[in-house]
Amino acid sequence: MKKITIDPITRLEGHGKIEIFLDEQGNVQSSYLQIPELRGFEKFCEGRLAEDMPQLTSRICGVCPVAHHFASTKALDMAFGVEPTSTAKKLRELMYCGYIIYDHILHFYFLAAPDFVVGPAVKPSERNIIGIINKLGVEIGKEVIKHRAFGQKITEILGGKATHPVCGLPGGISKGLTEEERIKIEKMLVSCLEFSKTTLKLFEQLVLSNEKYKSLVTGDVYKLETYYMGLVDDKNQLNFYDGKIRVVTPDGKEFVKFSPANYLDIISERVESWTYSKMTYLKKLGHESGTYKVGALARLNVSDKIATPLAAAEFTQMYKFFGRKPVHNSLAYHWSRIVELLYASERGLELVRDKEITSPNLRNSSEKNPGEGIGIVEAARGTLIHHYKLTKDGLIEKLNLIVPTTSNSAAINSTINIAAKNLIKNGEVSEGLLNMVEMAYRAYDPCFACATHLFGERTSLTINIYDSRKKLIKKITK
Repeated sequence: MKKITIDPITRLEGHGKIEIFLDEQGNVQSSYLQIPELRGFEKFCEGRLAEDMPQLTSRICGVCPVAHHFASTKALDMAFGVEPTSTAKKLRELMYCGYIIYDHILHFYFLAAPDFVVGPAVKPSERNIIGIINKLGVEIGKEVIKHRAFGQKITEILGGKATHPVCGLPGGISKGLTEEERIKIEKMLVSCLEFSKTTLKLFEQLVLSNEKYKSLVTGDVYKLETYYMGLVDDKNQLNFYDGKIRVVTPDGKEFVKFSPANYLDIISERVESWTYSKMTYLKKLGHESGTYKVGALARLNVSDKIATPLAAAEFTQMYKFFGRKPVHNSLAYHWSRIVELLYASERGLELVRDKEITSPNLRNSSEKNPGEGIGIVEAARGTLIHHYKLTKDGLIEKLNLIVPTTSNSAAINSTINIAAKNLIKNGEVSEGLLNMVEMAYRAYDPCFACATHLFGERTSLTINIYDSRKKLIKKITK
């Protein structure tokens, strides 16, 4: 049996490799995405002060610290039994819009678009943001960098730091918004709204109007039917920051809708021996039938509509294009992110123009003894769960983190397997085809740095030692 290894895989957050096994005829028999890194946050956060968690857990990731910061803060809201003020909720959501803007721009232009704009088969040295600028022009490149910076500037103004915010407190937020800052954010969001429209036009011109790419987006190469999960508001509309978690079946019917406090009744986790990432599944269906997806496409699949007018029109257009809902084509994640980029810009403008947004009423206090808290938000990559159990002294006794890439892990592996079987035939393998296999996981925007908290159930670690000629001379497994 022949084995193909893609190591390292590229244009994602974290580290991983893909192993593809071929049968005697050179066709794909099976494949695996392995995540070899270990972070261990679920273990070393034990015993730490609860109020340190929003800062500690935001260090899990350099691209979605805002999501971890507010999942953690919401868990502390519940643990201390305190409801944030109305102004604090709006400021948190406004900051969240800035985060979605910079994160979705990063993924589309820097990680995903090189496969479509530059081409999946060109040299790897050209499939990057420089290749994008060479193809689309310097002015587009400047707009990409400017608007990603706007998203980070919004989080910096509201959160105290551009990358790792420090504003979240149980019951509220530490910093208000001045009128001068409000006007500054409003101007940036107006510009982001226009840039979102430009990005949607580019996607239509470069991907949907190209028959080769259109067939990839709508065809079976990357198609996987599963359940879908995401936050919705009380009208089943898209929401990043708050609401209930809705799950729909592969044919679009509501399977369950539940409050964050009940997530353990719905979701289970399992461990595989070949990866440091856990895998989740719907408990009622078991791990063989209960695979679900989270993230941009999943959020749109579980939402009945979008509350803002421009994004709502794009939402309708996307499902009209595919002719069905839910959409199971994994490359549709890219389109979904751009629709969400537009929604985040529109929703941010609604919030920053809200008269209450500059109110000094930033925090409610709590007299309750610390207990147990669960916080759920939608990270750019999908549903993010923080669950803390506190001691009477306010220390972390136990915590559980279910991050989007953990929830998507089984689906990512299945999509890679489907893509590899569709693309590699009779032993014919090229660099371009292997890159197209990589496009399967890029659609999900995985973050392996976030996903590898596992510690305790499986602690083995293998160290390979090579000599100066790169010959393996010793393998140590502990």
